[in-house]
Amino acid sequence: MKILHIDSSILGASSITRDLTATIIDAMRTRNANVEIEYLDLVEDPISHMDGAVAAGFRPNVKTEFDAAALHEKDTSDRLVAQFLASDVIVIGAPMYNFSVPTQLKAWLDRIAQPGKTFKYTETGPIGLADGKRVIIASGRGGFYLEGPLVQLDFQESYLKAFFGFLGIHDVRFVRAEGASRGEEIRQKGIASAKAAIAAALVAA
Repeated sequence: MKILHIDSSILGASSITRDLTATIIDAMRTRNANVEIEYLDLVEDPISHMDGAVAAGFRPNVKTEFDAAALHEKDTSDRLVAQFLASDVIVIGAPMYNFSVPTQLKAWLDRIAQPGKTFKYTETGPIGLADGKRVIIASGRGGFYLEGPLVQLDFQESYLKAFFGFLGIHDVRFVRAEGASRGEEIRQKGIASAKAAIAAALVAA
């Protein structure tokens, strides 16, 4: 089994989602000693955000000659897509920043959404090409978004589920710690609840 482990929190050692993804990976290693793990730290090794040079490399059939900047970005995109497609399970640390995902994670998502590689357009609409994978997302949130008045402001988990669904991945599981900004006692309860949910997230569908 090949696992792609991704962290995107800017908080370093104090990050809840980094702690959760490490715990998930340890649990997966315990279950299967033969797992292969690749790691991406999108803060320590940031990916350039979408621009003209990046977009040019997504459609090589339209443009076959690239300047040095576009060629570099195309090589980066090709590497990230190949790494993603080679993975069986993707474990992502995705804290909620301003009701959505970190910009560092968005940059990676933009790179792997490539027509002809992870999805294709057809006469009846787009079709995902990355089916058969599982995505486990360690989600950290300062407030409570599963129920109550803030539900409508959750553009984090809904976006990630829709994004991976567009690529054909419908096995998307969340391990979430809520209430991180509501005091230390509530923060620790949220972390404990998330860690208690990890075993269920690892059970085969």
